[in-house]
Amino acid sequence: MLLPDGLTARLAALFPGAQVVACRALGDDAGSGDRAKALGYGKPVRVDLVTAAGPRVVVVHTVREDDFGHDRRADRVGNLLLAYDTFGRIPGHAPALDVGVFRGDTDAVSLRDTGEPYLVTAWCDGDIYANDLRRVARTGHATAQDVGRAEALARALVEIHAAPGSHLGAYARALRDLVGSGEGVFGIVDAYAADTPGAPAARLRRIEEACAAWRWRLRDRGDRLRRTHGDAHPFNVIVGEGTRLTLLDASRGGEGDPADDVACVAINYLFFGLGHPDRDGRGLSLLWRWFWQIYQAQATLDVTEALAPFLAWRGLVLACPRWYPDLRPEHRERLLAFVERALAAPRVDPAWGAAFLCDG
Repeated sequence: MLLPDGLTARLAALFPGAQVVACRALGDDAGSGDRAKALGYGKPVRVDLVTAAGPRVVVVHTVREDDFGHDRRADRVGNLLLAYDTFGRIPGHAPALDVGVFRGDTDAVSLRDTGEPYLVTAWCDGDIYANDLRRVARTGHATAQDVGRAEALARALVEIHAAPGSHLGAYARALRDLVGSGEGVFGIVDAYAADTPGAPAARLRRIEEACAAWRWRLRDRGDRLRRTHGDAHPFNVIVGEGTRLTLLDASRGGEGDPADDVACVAINYLFFGLGHPDRDGRGLSLLWRWFWQIYQAQATLDVTEALAPFLAWRGLVLACPRWYPDLRPEHRERLLAFVERALAAPRVDPAWGAAFLCDG
């Protein structure tokens, strides 16, 4: 078995004078019987070296691409970075000597002496869409431009959702992350203080359990897998001149159920409407109805049958004092009641939102 040239060079840098004399893939469990291990996440290779200091044996680890939380390159990089940061803290553990990435077929780039990661993006002129929603809630009047922007946002989601996902396991992963990840339902529920008004532990537990039940209901619906934005809330939408929109911070792998993005947009019309009744239907109610009308007319998938757990997740974020410390208890109560209604029904009826906004 041959090693990439870049890795051979990296080993020579780690161990002066090192030359590879043998390398061998370390396979999965060779045992038999009902306790034989059939699958491992890693792809280790034993490498025998001759160095200036004498013989040396190391193991080179990579990670399999699979559906167990390693299907994204970022997962696999993160997995090995965590291993490097952890192994040395465990008494008696084999030491980690280096960590890096392959660059093409010719170079191995070490990350051993690096710190926190960074990301550079382009600047986008404009204002956050949240400020539009604040203004419309306050004035009770949506302008023609506001209606146009709601339509543009609905069309943007339709375009995103028109593309299929990469593989069926990505759908189950998205649902698993929705409920069980630190950014998902479990993590958000854990962010509530025990004495949060309107959100006692028993209520949060019921919501969490209902979301878990919804995961089982949807888990095998891989036919619903589409490209998604993953975090399309109004602080991640920049509005420019007229109806020009720019989206920011796509998250969570870029694929899942389109209901995720629709829930993320739609529930914010309700959130910004709290305390601002729209009884004549010319404000946020108009934007809610128009957003739904455009999206449902053009989308190829019915999101209402899968919307509930995504609404619940977003509702839990909006109702959480860690994110919105100034939210009034009665508004938290209304938001969570809407979440509970959605979770208890077989599908979400968009008419519920119009009624919610009418009451303010």
